[in-house]
Amino acid sequence: FFFFFFWLNPEETLVHRRLSGSPLLLLVPSRERERETETVVLSEMIKGGKTSVLTYAEKCKNILASNWQGYLNTVKADANGSKGEIYTSKVRYLVKRGKPYIWVPENDMHNVNTMIDERGSFAVTSPFPGPLPSFLKSVKKLPARVALMGEVLPLKDEKARLPGESLKEVISSERSMIEKFSYSVLGILNSSSLGATCRGDNLQELLDSDKRYVVFKFNPSSYMYFDSNGGTHEVDLEEVHATKPDPLSSHTMSLIDGINQSEVRRRALILFCITHLNKNAKDAYLLSIDWKGLDVLGKVLGPIRSDGSREYQWRELRIAFREEAHTVDTFCRQLVEMEEESLKSISNFSGI
Repeated sequence: FFFFFFWLNPEETLVHRRLSGSPLLLLVPSRERERETETVVLSEMIKGGKTSVLTYAEKCKNILASNWQGYLNTVKADANGSKGEIYTSKVRYLVKRGKPYIWVPENDMHNVNTMIDERGSFAVTSPFPGPLPSFLKSVKKLPARVALMGEVLPLKDEKARLPGESLKEVISSERSMIEKFSYSVLGILNSSSLGATCRGDNLQELLDSDKRYVVFKFNPSSYMYFDSNGGTHEVDLEEVHATKPDPLSSHTMSLIDGINQSEVRRRALILFCITHLNKNAKDAYLLSIDWKGLDVLGKVLGPIRSDGSREYQWRELRIAFREEAHTVDTFCRQLVEMEEESLKSISNFSGI
């Protein structure tokens, strides 16, 4: 049997599970965690029979589309065959037609490993730029992530050149989009410490580097979604393939960082929690974005205790858009409108 390790939390323990008839070693919480995710259903969250909460398949697709680096795991091998141990390294990738194409340095052990055993796993986290890593650690939360099991297949000759051409097209398309963005969009992107072309710049390094790479196609046979509280969710393969990628994904990381790096925009998140969710919030960070809404980690008042006291707790909250944001401009426009509505609501309530 061969086991594959997913890059998760070192405090978690290992258990065996079976998936598609093959043993799979997964990391799961060493103790049951209290689920703190709260989905608030508002009138604008469900319109025309559509829910504003993403499916696990959509979440998997969005994570893969919004990032450009992950952890590839293959079985260690040498001239005598497989050793049954796992080799892991960070790699860069691009998703094309729903499948990750992975750039591996020519001298990396993955190249030898896959000659003996093509099976592997690939783990990618939801983007958590800027202040989010230290903040999530302080509140003992993890970024959401997706893990894929499948085959790692090297591309040769003409097939190996095609992903490179796609890479150039993606980078060019992203830069063309930025030239057409409105002032409000550029304001958020320029606030990011990563820059407006975060993903494109990182992918460009693959083209500019003196390193030689071997391009692999990852053929997934299964998906697993891990939420921020450590919960695991098996996701149907066909459902993921049928799901469309988020139109905001190419600039997700810069948008999240641009909002979290700005005190003014974080105060707007607090207003959203108060006016849209009726939550008494004193702080908030943006965790993730998509075309249906925002996932926010807000510091809100917890339940009343037996002695009548209440304490502030960090809770994961969902704030829905009234209309789906199929462009970055629409996303930013709705944020501005929501902020104006929140300020007006508070002014009316206070009589100012």
